[in-house]
Amino acid sequence: MTDRDGLYLLISPKGGIAFKYDYRFNGRRESVTLGTYGPAGLSLAKAREKVIDAKRMIAEGVSPALEKQRAKRRLQQARSFEHVAQRWIDHAPMADSTRNMRRSIFNREILPQWRNRLLNEITPNDLRAHCKTIVERGAPATAVHVRDIVKQIYAYAILHGEKIDNPADGVGPASIATFRPRDRSLSPTEIRIALNLLGEVATLPTIRLGLKFILLSMVRKSELQDGVWDEVDFANAVWSIPKERMKRSRPHNVYLSTQMLDILIALKTCAGNSRYILPSRYDADAPMSRATFNRVTSAIAERAGERDLPLEPFTVHDLRRTASTLLHEMGFNSDWIEKCLAHEERSSRGVYNKAEFEAQRRHMAQEWSNAVDAWEAGRAFTPVLVIPETAGPRFDPRL
Repeated sequence: MTDRDGLYLLISPKGGIAFKYDYRFNGRRESVTLGTYGPAGLSLAKAREKVIDAKRMIAEGVSPALEKQRAKRRLQQARSFEHVAQRWIDHAPMADSTRNMRRSIFNREILPQWRNRLLNEITPNDLRAHCKTIVERGAPATAVHVRDIVKQIYAYAILHGEKIDNPADGVGPASIATFRPRDRSLSPTEIRIALNLLGEVATLPTIRLGLKFILLSMVRKSELQDGVWDEVDFANAVWSIPKERMKRSRPHNVYLSTQMLDILIALKTCAGNSRYILPSRYDADAPMSRATFNRVTSAIAERAGERDLPLEPFTVHDLRRTASTLLHEMGFNSDWIEKCLAHEERSSRGVYNKAEFEAQRRHMAQEWSNAVDAWEAGRAFTPVLVIPETAGPRFDPRL
């Protein structure tokens, strides 16, 4: 049944009704199906509008029939979000600990939401709305990580040839949540207050010891929480953490001061037969809960606030920053401090400098522990910056 301008209705023997449009393009006759007729399909008025659109394409040198085939082919070849995301999380370069954290967030927060979406079906509004629901349940940091993960997934897809927009570009992190600057370090006065209040907080003695051990040793929270006794050499006063548990996948030695050894001996006594330095309260074959230390630092800050003491809220990670800041202010060598923090310099100097600084770090660890003890007792402390001559390494060609 013909209409006008090349538009007609084609009725098949099986009852199918479709609007088609015939036209000439570059001297050849072409035909394109505009859609089916019916309540769920096209009306005659809509079909006539599509003819006008097709004529505009022809005037611009584009074949409506070929363009429709191309669009169908693009849809068939479009990658699913899940497919590309899994490739990114498995193969993109990142630290193992970062990969594990992102995989956890992806599997819990992102994959269930968009498992069946194509890459081009996720919009900035979709991402913004999803992050908003996460913030509203009280997890703003997770929401910011979700946005960051989605941004990197799309950047990975674009790098590997996908012609798509990155929805995360339209969602700024500040529009999701804002945080305090990550530059908190405690003063000697705050250390005294925190350690004194630590003894009053309702928690296990092992948790109190563990928190102080983090301050003295400068290890990351996860490194202590997953630590096992097989890594600790009491005879040589060293805790050797294997590369599999380190953020940068390089083995790390923690040289133990007298105070750190005393804490580990106490923890070993409490651990019983558990292989973990800090076992779970309810299961000796599992490490302690990830949230335990955070609850303790929050309780310390709350108690300080109740007593109007000069101690601002702090996190467990702030204890590492505190040690680094105060050791630098004392005048200790930056290379020694960075080695204690398991930071690796990425410059050419870092590539060639493989020194472990064992003697220097042992001396600094003892001075740092002595300083913390003095501050806890309310005393001033003057560190000895130069290691004793007998403690230094010997460079004798006859040895």
